[in-house]
Amino acid sequence: MAAGDSRRSRPNILVTGTPGTGKTTTSSLLADAAGLRHVNVGDLVKEKELHDGWDDELECHIINEDLVCDELEDMMEEGGNIVDYHGCDFFPERWFDRVVVLQTDNSILHDRLTSRGYMGAKLTNNIECEIFQMLLEEARESYAEDVVVALRSDNVEDISRNVSMMTEWVNNWRPVRSN
Repeated sequence: MAAGDSRRSRPNILVTGTPGTGKTTTSSLLADAAGLRHVNVGDLVKEKELHDGWDDELECHIINEDLVCDELEDMMEEGGNIVDYHGCDFFPERWFDRVVVLQTDNSILHDRLTSRGYMGAKLTNNIECEIFQMLLEEARESYAEDVVVALRSDNVEDISRNVSMMTEWVNNWRPVRSN
């Protein structure tokens, strides 16, 4: 099955990016505007215990990617989902019709993360991730070129513009019909 699988009547979108780039805000607003289901993978992992314990250094759960994919499989085949997560290379390529990588200026990102209490290795790793555009690279390596879109997410205006543009994309989306 290719992206745009003809069995889905609504598209699936992955919103990814470094923590602090506005994934959850953008996903939530887009879900409301476009009538899609918002799935925050971090919350799902905690809620359904889809992890292999806690990483003390990075202060986060160690996600069990297989359990997450198993949990999401049926929902993704139905379509109409926005998946919000800071990684993207473990999801099946066939799930997503659009992969949005949110990017934020490093000084803005630094302020957002420190206001969340990020410090030490967790802060440094996330800032470096953004500097080196690691998630954009990961998305480009994991999905077809025409599926991946990088969007600026520095402020409320950017988020509003991104939500409007993506809502229009959802409203114009048509499944790819295989012959």
